[in-house]
Amino acid sequence: MSVLVPAYLLNEYNEYFRTKRDVRLDGWLLMGSPWPTLVMCLMYVIIVKYLGPWYMRDRPPYQFKKLLIVYNAVQVLFSLWQFYEFGMGGWFGAYNWRCQPVEKTDTERANRMVRVLWWYYISKLTEFLDTIFFVFRKKSEHVSFLQVFHHGVMPINAWLAARFAPGGHCTLIGFTNTFVHTLMYFYYMMAACGPQYQKFLWWKKYLTHFQMIQFIVVFVHSMQLFFIDCDVPMLFAWLTVFHTAAFLLLFMDYYRKAYDTKKLAHKNHLKKATVNSVPTNKNKHQ
Repeated sequence: MSVLVPAYLLNEYNEYFRTKRDVRLDGWLLMGSPWPTLVMCLMYVIIVKYLGPWYMRDRPPYQFKKLLIVYNAVQVLFSLWQFYEFGMGGWFGAYNWRCQPVEKTDTERANRMVRVLWWYYISKLTEFLDTIFFVFRKKSEHVSFLQVFHHGVMPINAWLAARFAPGGHCTLIGFTNTFVHTLMYFYYMMAACGPQYQKFLWWKKYLTHFQMIQFIVVFVHSMQLFFIDCDVPMLFAWLTVFHTAAFLLLFMDYYRKAYDTKKLAHKNHLKKATVNSVPTNKNKHQ
């Protein structure tokens, strides 16, 4: 990898890794180096933006109905379990919402947070399938910049958190994200069951509300660290603030395009229908 990265940067990273890593994750799967995660994220982008569309160019879309139901059901249970573990690891009451350093003690609660952060990282890798299914179903409208950027960087963020700060203040994003994903995958599971369930999915747009609220809460929560004295790595405060702000702006743009456009189209349709229903002078004399 030295061909791709200047030697001095590798030396800086190696020194940081040696002195700052959390030794509790030494020996855990994929925790020894960031390179496997970076390569998987790069391969994800290549597959969903280039290889997948090229492969599907002259092929009919796959349906994957039963597979999608099973996949989303598993993700519901996986996300719900992670939410519970994040809560029991601190966010159900043990953690201080104003300043919570990483607990490096060998307690069951601290080790519980370490474990769930590793599983959270693994879950971000499994979520590559969200976009891959869209590609092979030819749902190209869903393979947006937001979708690819979100799924492409989250495994990197989760790896950094698990490796260097597995607990404390910056794990709030995992706690809130797994709650939102429980709802999101439940929605996807119901949608995959067929059109007869569409009448129960009126709450779709509120999922985006939840996602945006999540980013606002985590953004404000992390901004506290810039104004108080708290033993939290500021690198992760900066990363959290930057990514939550970026995701919030992207989700707001998605919401505006998805729902404001629909409202405008509906108004134009009603206006056109009203105009067409007004009798012309010619019709009045007939």
